[in-house]
Parts: sequence; structure tokens; C-alpha cells
Amino acid sequence: MKKTILTLALLASAISFAQTSTINVDTEKSVINWLAAKVTGEHNGTIKLKSGALEMSDAGLTGGQFEVDMTTINNLDLSGEYKDKLEGHLKSDDFFSVANHPTAQLVFKEVTKRKDQNVYVVVGALTIKNITHPITFDLELNANEATTKVVVDRAKYDVRFRSASFFENLGDKLIFDDFELDVKLVF
Repeated sequence: MKKTILTLALLASAISFAQTSTINVDTEKSVINWLAAKVTGEHNGTIKLKSGALEMSDAGLTGGQFEVDMTTINNLDLSGEYKDKLEGHLKSDDFFSVANHPTAQLVFKEVTKRKDQNVYVVVGALTIKNITHPITFDLELNANEATTKVVVDRAKYDVRFRSASFFENLGDKLIFDDFELDVKLVF
């Protein structure tokens, strides 16, 4: 009986030490830069987080959940009328259909720390236009920030405009399916 009580006490103690905490991301200081390329060049810009949090334990990062405000798609390499046209086009049904899908989500499903580093391999579920696919990327975690580069295949999320995954013979009108997100999370 004493052995059972001691075992239960040790188990309860271990559970209390393994508690996780939630660290909210500062959405105003965090930055998501995007880069999309086409045969004849590229465009870049920013998009804002609506909300975000990392789950931590004594062992390190254990999870995370983020919501991106798709209405904040911003182009940085154009100005005036051309900037407005590109941003409007990216928000239209040709691309991200922002009126119908104002947010995108990322939920960490599995997190594995690389040995002797502050880098974690994250397997997540990325949802764009209500379409969810797994995505894997490295996330570097430091004192009060985390950074990552994520490559997203837009074709998986039914973003079809000038995509070789959906159309043939686009020539110099082709827009590549992969786009990059360079993310800095501040907390």
C-alpha cells in the first residue's frame, strides 16, 4: 500500500512539473514577410498576425496556434495605382478570396527539438481558404522571439491564377506555385 501511495505521489509530482504555459505573441511587433515569384520577376510584401501563441514546457516548445489576417495583404515593391491593383488582385477570388476567407490558420501538431540547438522541427496544419494541408518547417526559438522561413505551395490551397498546376502553356505569364513566408514572432 505504501508503495502504491509513493508511486501516485511521484506521478502527481511529475505531472505538476510538466505543466505547459501559453506565451502570447505580440501581433504588433511580429512580422510576416512574403515573397512570390513569376517568370518575369517577383513581388514582396507583408501580412499581419491576428493572434498567436506558443505552448511551452520546461523541456521547451510543445505547440503553437496562429491566425493570420488575410485582409492585411500589403505589397512593398510597388506604389500608387499598381500597388493598389496588385493588393486587390491578391485579395480577389483569383488568389486568396479574402472576402470569403478573411483569415488563415496554422496549428502545430508535432514539435521535435533538434539536439543541442534552439531549433525545432514543426509539423503543422496550415489552413488557407478553408483547405488544410500538413506543412513542415524549422523554427528557431530565442529569448523572446522565434524565426522561421516557410515555403507554401499555393496550388494545394486552390490558388489557381497563372499556376502551371492548373494551366498549360502560360509562357512568361507563369506565376510559380511556391511562395515564401519569412516570419519573426515577438513575445
